[in-house]
Amino acid sequence: MRNISLSLSNILFKGLLLCLVFCAITAFRLDDKTKKQYKNAESNETCFKCHGQSKYSYKNTESDKEVFKRMYSEIIISRDMFYESNHKQFKCTDCHSEDYDSFPHPGRLRMESKYLCIDCHGDDPKYAKFKFEKIESEFQESVHSTKHSEDFTCWMCHNPHEYKISARTDDKIKDIVAYDNAICLNCHGDITKYQLLTDKVNPNIIKKHEWLPNQALHFRNIRCIECHARVNDSLLVSHNIQPKAKAVKRCVECHSTNSILMASLYKYKVKEGRSKSGFFNGVIMNEAYVIGANRNYYLGILSLVMFGCVIAGIAVHATLRIIKRKNNG
Repeated sequence: MRNISLSLSNILFKGLLLCLVFCAITAFRLDDKTKKQYKNAESNETCFKCHGQSKYSYKNTESDKEVFKRMYSEIIISRDMFYESNHKQFKCTDCHSEDYDSFPHPGRLRMESKYLCIDCHGDDPKYAKFKFEKIESEFQESVHSTKHSEDFTCWMCHNPHEYKISARTDDKIKDIVAYDNAICLNCHGDITKYQLLTDKVNPNIIKKHEWLPNQALHFRNIRCIECHARVNDSLLVSHNIQPKAKAVKRCVECHSTNSILMASLYKYKVKEGRSKSGFFNGVIMNEAYVIGANRNYYLGILSLVMFGCVIAGIAVHATLRIIKRKNNG
């Protein structure tokens, strides 16, 4: 038994050693390619060497020993996600104080004011096409702002270290839906984050939407904001989140030729109201068939002609019977 225990211990030890070696090999490397692709990668490693992993270390000057500590999960930044985000070419100190270069970090930095989107993107001709001023105005009117005031900022939905544009860059609607809905569920599906802003119990999303037919199908194919945000024709993505009482609940809002999906989810793809094959809102057909929204113009005409022929046939038949009856009478 003792030999078996020793053998198992050796196997476990070797397995653990292999795991450590594998992790070391596959760890992020600041190579020449990375430096060339991301101009501030080398500078950012000053921060990532601690905030890019689950632990950090420092030298205890009194004991002259290296001390290892766990990094709080809230301040761990994934290098991979950061270098895929909109801000991938930024230096950490573009947004954070340069005093963070020293360790231990000064305690006063915890109270540091954080930049908002409008602080950098507002009134800048370079970003005019994105209409950040209108987005800011819409956000100020939304329930996120009016109910929570300054406590609710851009970063509650758009993590500056991870956020990337999906609506303009991804042709797969389902990927856009999944990405955007995950932003909403980040709070509405996580009680610990939801209650940072309110003492209310986080509503059960599934139960709150029990009235919705084919619930799972809707969740997979449309974003939360299709029903919960007021459509703005001048913005690609609406930021004016409405109170729950004003949420869209009428099927015809989407399932019609004037589908609101064409002014929201499919807005960036819309070029014409009807495709060459005659389908209204034909762009939706690339991803799904929405009853009512994807009626076919030519089939509609054909059905009217057929209906007219049936009525005409009935009328002719009735007329002939009347004439025949009179002649026989």
